[in-house]
Amino acid sequence: MSTAHWAKALLDTWGIKAALTRLDGEYDLNFLAQAEDGQIYVLKAMRPGCDYDLVDVQIGALAQIARSAPDLPLPRVIPAQNGASCLSLADDAGNERLVWLQTGLPGRCYAKSHPKTTALVTEVGAVLAGVTRALKDFDHPALHRDFKWDLMAADWVAAESGCISDPARRQLVDDICTDFARLKPRLETLPRQAIHNDANDYNILVAGELGAPQHISGLIDFGDMCAAPRICDLAIAAAYMVLDHPKPQQALTSLVEGYHAVNPLTAAELDLLWPLLRMRLAVSVVNSTLMAADNPDDPYVTISQAPAWRFLDKPAEHPALIAGRLRATCGLPVVDGADRVLAYLEKHSGSFAPIMNRDLSDVPMGSLSVENSTWPQNPFDMPLEEAAQVGAEFAGKDGSEWWLGYYNEPRLIYTAPAFRKGAYKASDRRTVHLAVDVFAPAGQALHAPLDGEVLIVEDRANHLDYGGVIILKHLTDDGDPFYTLYGHLDPECVTRLTPGDKIARGQAFCQLGNAYQNGGWAPHVHFQIALSTDGIEADWPGVADPDDLVLWNALCPNPAPLLNLPAEKTGYQPTDKTTVLAARKAHFGGNLSLTYQDPVMLLRGWKHHLFDEWGRPYLDAYNNVPHVGHAHPRIQAVAADQLKRMNSNTRYLHPAQTAFAEKILSKMPEHLEVCFFVNSGTEANELALRLARAHTGAKGMVTPDHGYHGNTTGVIDVSAYKFNAKGGVGPSDWVELVEVADDYRGSFGRDDPERAQNYANLVDDAIAKLRQAGHAIAGFIAETFPSVGGQIIPPKGYLAAVYEKIRKAGGVCIADEVQTGLGRLGDYYFGFEHQEASPDIVVMGKPIGNGHPLGVLVTTRDIAESFAQGPEFFSTFGGSNLSCRIGTEVLNIVDDEGLQENARLRGSELLSGLKDLHGRYPSIGDVRGMGLFIGVELINPDGSEATAICSYLKNRMRDHRILIGSEGPKDNILKIRPPLTIDAEDIQMILETMDSILAEVHCD
Repeated sequence: MSTAHWAKALLDTWGIKAALTRLDGEYDLNFLAQAEDGQIYVLKAMRPGCDYDLVDVQIGALAQIARSAPDLPLPRVIPAQNGASCLSLADDAGNERLVWLQTGLPGRCYAKSHPKTTALVTEVGAVLAGVTRALKDFDHPALHRDFKWDLMAADWVAAESGCISDPARRQLVDDICTDFARLKPRLETLPRQAIHNDANDYNILVAGELGAPQHISGLIDFGDMCAAPRICDLAIAAAYMVLDHPKPQQALTSLVEGYHAVNPLTAAELDLLWPLLRMRLAVSVVNSTLMAADNPDDPYVTISQAPAWRFLDKPAEHPALIAGRLRATCGLPVVDGADRVLAYLEKHSGSFAPIMNRDLSDVPMGSLSVENSTWPQNPFDMPLEEAAQVGAEFAGKDGSEWWLGYYNEPRLIYTAPAFRKGAYKASDRRTVHLAVDVFAPAGQALHAPLDGEVLIVEDRANHLDYGGVIILKHLTDDGDPFYTLYGHLDPECVTRLTPGDKIARGQAFCQLGNAYQNGGWAPHVHFQIALSTDGIEADWPGVADPDDLVLWNALCPNPAPLLNLPAEKTGYQPTDKTTVLAARKAHFGGNLSLTYQDPVMLLRGWKHHLFDEWGRPYLDAYNNVPHVGHAHPRIQAVAADQLKRMNSNTRYLHPAQTAFAEKILSKMPEHLEVCFFVNSGTEANELALRLARAHTGAKGMVTPDHGYHGNTTGVIDVSAYKFNAKGGVGPSDWVELVEVADDYRGSFGRDDPERAQNYANLVDDAIAKLRQAGHAIAGFIAETFPSVGGQIIPPKGYLAAVYEKIRKAGGVCIADEVQTGLGRLGDYYFGFEHQEASPDIVVMGKPIGNGHPLGVLVTTRDIAESFAQGPEFFSTFGGSNLSCRIGTEVLNIVDDEGLQENARLRGSELLSGLKDLHGRYPSIGDVRGMGLFIGVELINPDGSEATAICSYLKNRMRDHRILIGSEGPKDNILKIRPPLTIDAEDIQMILETMDSILAEVHCD
């Protein structure tokens, strides 16, 4: 159809001159009209023969919503110049069509919008609820038509499922139809009203540029409206929200949360949502299969079939758990009768039989939380001998003291693979304890708190499982059932009890097992309540995902009442991140930055992983300070051992000082002989400037632009990253900057074979300018590979050429190896080795202490002697016994554990994968690096620095719990520099995750 024809119709009939662009549509003509005044409209020309009522019902519904809920983001109908909302106009073939005009709405369709955050899905629910509420009293004859997209009439699918050729998929659809037939009588009892009926991912619009806050900017296309229970409307939207979502149940919960907040739902409605969602997808795949057979060349009819099958083919969570989660999200009883059971327990608390035959009110609590405990040493592997000692600090010297473990406490002791919910160590994992533990000596008898019946009695002997476990069924006075679980028992109970046995109130029916009987744990009972066993049966999760507590706290509430204890005693309350953030803002300076739009609060670490307050794991691909990994046991042992002895300074002899010096010098060129120990890289660089001045008698310094050497006044003067920043002090007259030797974006590119020398030649002009200003040359200082400048790898030979010029001018050459030294580069222990350069001073900082404040400067004998002519040098803590032993141990670990070789291997894998992404995504301009010092430069289509894309990637990686940083003058370069312990699995996680996020950036 000619856009010119319809542009003329728009001008003649509505008086709007606009450029038209054809939009997709299944049957009708739709045009986006861009008017000369900047306004946008949608011109809709219905298919020939379209029933007028089909248009009239949409116009009436939009008018109703505009009156009752004008703030909802819906199109408005624009009357023609004659006042009519809809007219019959001929198309360019002479066919009469019903034509009407709507206002256009901003944004892109939800299907093409990323990321699909929980907040965005929640807003979808709220908008849909607002529409449904606004249409509650709207009626029209066209709403009561008989058509295939009415979910109430979805029975037709059962008769057509034979069109699906795959037997397994056909059976899946048949099962869905059977479930639908079973629930339909309940569905028919619900009131019907006008509903949108097609809130799919192409009918929802989202506004918000990359990285900016997103919001729902439109709900369009009311062409499938009908009268049905409102839960059908929500189920249809839900069917599209879950498609290809990485966490579909989370998306479903968010949608319901948003809907319920605006238009409250009932438990009866929520119980129908999951089967109706599946039925809608069954309607979609069967319909598209039938239509594809009739129209094999039309892609529109199969637009959602592939994602629908991907969703339906995956094993689904038990429907009872899904319904329970949705009920709990809406503040409704997790199962029918749950509220009555909770009231019963609260009412009778204090009168239940004590399960350990003693009052527990005076038994102290002991915390095994992420925040308060260091169990286990390795949060990914806890051997039996360690599990048997968990909580030993609370059990007294002989291990016989009683203590209680918290309910709802996040712990890292659950290390078995069964607790991990994904492929990687940083994937979701279950950490939150859903019971109260009572630790007591093995053999202690347990008594039933009230009458019960044995439901399950088993011996689960796997490592870190329950050992002996019993589940009892109980009834309240009103006959409502609930259940108690007793884990970590002596499995002798299996020989005495069978399901169906009656257990009387106060009866001893089992006893605590020892570590050889109870799954490997210190003796205790895991005491848990469940308000239903539907969906968990005998396999209760004793530990929950912290992001799924809305369900599990409701289904398995705090059992304190059954222990005759107040819930406040046994319920764990973690430190609140928002409270900490508020206190930080109150107590610290405003220029103390926090990484990420949503900051993380990290409380534990191990190797290259970190854990937040709820035990969520994060892959640390950013922090170079823990060079040999977080919480290394050898460093812990050395620090503890030395602190038991003494911690003094270099005014006294100690073998640790010379041992540290000898270890460092073993890695250095022979001409570097003298060590100075200080507290940080900043202090070491400050000292380097003093040595340069003492040796040369000059002050003038040359340094690359955008460099960073620390935060003291002296080194800020040679750190353009700081002195040229907003609010910075600006350059000093004794400092001259030279261009960074960046052969990707700089003056001399990789196509220039002389680029190393050409960059080095820039030093000549800097030296001349210093001399013109009256400054002799003290030296040249540079990060060997500029890090804050953008993870730059200078062309080989650059530093050697620079050093030659500096020395000829009388200066000394300072290599700042804080970022690059100690094996990080894989093929080289130090960056200056790659450059085939020979520095006069080498500076090392934070990684050499692995988190302990330590810096080292190594220089020549001549320079050290020049410095010794001045006042005494002393650093109280830099050369302390403790610091020296830690520094030596870090260097020994790099050697003993082969971490330099690991940096080479893992770095090679990462660079190879990133270069593959570079070839597939045009927003990657450059991938550069060496070993585990890697930069990824992000660019816009015009080649300029893509700061927004970089920020988006960094924050989305954080959403996936991978920590990386960003650097560069325009902050457009991803910085990846993990601890040297990172392994191949984690490299794969980085690459897969970055691939998926780049796909979001390039989704158009």
